[in-house]
Amino acid sequence: QVQLVESGGGLVQAGGSLRLSCAASGRTFSSYAMAWFRRAPGKEREFVAGISWGGSSTYYADSVKGRLTISRDNAKNTMYLQMNGLKPDDTAVYYCAARIASIIQSMDITATYNYWGQGTQVTVSS
Repeated sequence: QVQLVESGGGLVQAGGSLRLSCAASGRTFSSYAMAWFRRAPGKEREFVAGISWGGSSTYYADSVKGRLTISRDNAKNTMYLQMNGLKPDDTAVYYCAARIASIIQSMDITATYNYWGQGTQVTVSS
């Protein structure tokens, strides 16, 4: 089992920044590829960004490229999402997710993730 806990959400004005963290406990953190997803009010959960088990490969949704940066520190069992240039459309509950590193399907497929956090709210005001 892997337990995931997100933090760092909050209320920010458009153009501002936030840094989300996802702390993992349980089995070896470096055995898992990780990702951030989000769910906006009235919408389906969507992929935001993903990172390989070692951190050498990253993937982003087109809507966040150039503004959000995913990273991880395996020594601290923590993944991050640096969010710059935030827009009102970024308002959502953000979830971190983990899946076994050997899975080869695209990282934006929700069903391939074994573990999920409870989410942290990000609200961007205009």
